[in-house]
Amino acid sequence: PRHKGMGCTAELMAFCKDGFVLGHVGDSRTYLLRNAELEQLTEDHSVVQDQVSRGLISAAEARNHPLRNVILRAVGVKEKIDVDLFRGKALSGDLFLLCSDGLTDMVDDTLIREALSLNGAIHEKADKLIELAKSAGGHDNITVVLSEVV
Repeated sequence: PRHKGMGCTAELMAFCKDGFVLGHVGDSRTYLLRNAELEQLTEDHSVVQDQVSRGLISAAEARNHPLRNVILRAVGVKEKIDVDLFRGKALSGDLFLLCSDGLTDMVDDTLIREALSLNGAIHEKADKLIELAKSAGGHDNITVVLSEVV
């Protein structure tokens, strides 16, 4: 088949009672904004993140590294998918961001936190993130999903 070897990333989230379950494959990301603090919940499955984790390059070097988009895990490449699973508490006011590298390659975490902290409706925050990525020269697909715990 002509699409053999092609794959995609995945972020999956389900809420239950007072918690959440998160599944992660690839270099898309899930963030949590809680009490004005942004936390990246997932770690990229990429060549450069592996190098950062092993201390071979810095996070700053990884941002513009020529191999930054080479991923080590994806959906659809192998028969078995290796998924990172996380469980955590979900508190009222928590804001979860699931996004593709089309956002995170163009917008740093400081700007993401600022956009998520703006007053306004949740769809306005999503629109702001997409606008930031496009205005920074975003050329990849930009996927943004926001979920707020009430």
